Amino acid sequence: MARVLLGLVAVLGLLNRGPTLAAPGDPKAPPKTSSTAGPLTFNVDAFLRDHDKNKDGYLTRDELPADLRPRFSQLDTNKDGKISREELQKGILHLQPRRRASDLVFVLIEMSDCDADCQGEVQRAYDILRKLDTNKNGKIDPHELKAMREELVQRRLDHLFKQLDTNKDGRISRDEARGQVREDFDKIDRNKDGSIDRDELLRAATRRPMGSGTPGRR
Repeated sequence: MARVLLGLVAVLGLLNRGPTLAAPGDPKAPPKTSSTAGPLTFNVDAFLRDHDKNKDGYLTRDELPADLRPRFSQLDTNKDGKISREELQKGILHLQPRRRASDLVFVLIEMSDCDADCQGEVQRAYDILRKLDTNKNGKIDPHELKAMREELVQRRLDHLFKQLDTNKDGRISRDEARGQVREDFDKIDRNKDGSIDRDELLRAATRRPMGSGTPGRR
């Protein structure tokens, strides 16, 4: 299990540094070529060696792999009809799929070769997704996702109140507050009565940050 967690941290660090090839099995991944020096790198020089058929140091549209030819104009920035090493280096992003949050599933699978605990984590992810599909139609719709999100929030609220509401009056006083709740107490206590009730905590827990693209509750 420790190896899985450390591996995830390492891979996420690489993902944050620059463009990478998509995880194996990603249907949106670019075609595999001998230019890949590993699952997380793109070797420009090897790519040129493999595909520069006339060995002039450039790539024409016909020399590119078939699946990359539609992107030729994006790579040929000076529009001279050929791609230089510099253009290829700068245009690597056009060869990569956009990273998505769900790509973490591929990372988890790739790191699942250590012991039974690794398999258990993959199984847990699968079980969570199956639970989301409440109507058992093989798909997750927005309503199912919203229902699960609301259930998770309610569980966290229950846990917080169980921990913080020591006198069990259904409110969290300033003296009872701890951690982030205490730090943001004045923001959460919207009616300024010196305590936080469940509705106020729920509003704070579900408020989306500004600029997220979705209007948040205020």
